[in-house]
Amino acid sequence: MIDKEFAAHFAADWVEAWNNHDRERVLAHYADDFEMSSPVIVQIAGEPSGTLKGKEAVGAYWAKALDLIPDLRFELLTTLVGVNSITLYYKGVQGRLAAEVFHFGPDGKVAKAFAHYAP
Repeated sequence: MIDKEFAAHFAADWVEAWNNHDRERVLAHYADDFEMSSPVIVQIAGEPSGTLKGKEAVGAYWAKALDLIPDLRFELLTTLVGVNSITLYYKGVQGRLAAEVFHFGPDGKVAKAFAHYAP
């Protein structure tokens, strides 16, 4: 079960790491074999399924994204807490609304993540 303190710490650190473009710090929140699904993966990584697996693949995708969007900043709007998941609702690139759902494994690391973007 995820508590409010864990969720608040995760959200603050995740957003700060992204805003500092600290890819390694972001990746530290994830299990080695985690899966990431996002429509942006199709565009940037060229993966038609929209899903990547593992820190190496996702880290490479994020590195490319940070190169393409050097002024990337996130503004956290709210954090939603589930049983073994957290959803971060935030403003992303050019103020576009986004929500990311993070499913956690028993080790407290993200096992699966799903990104959603407003049209």
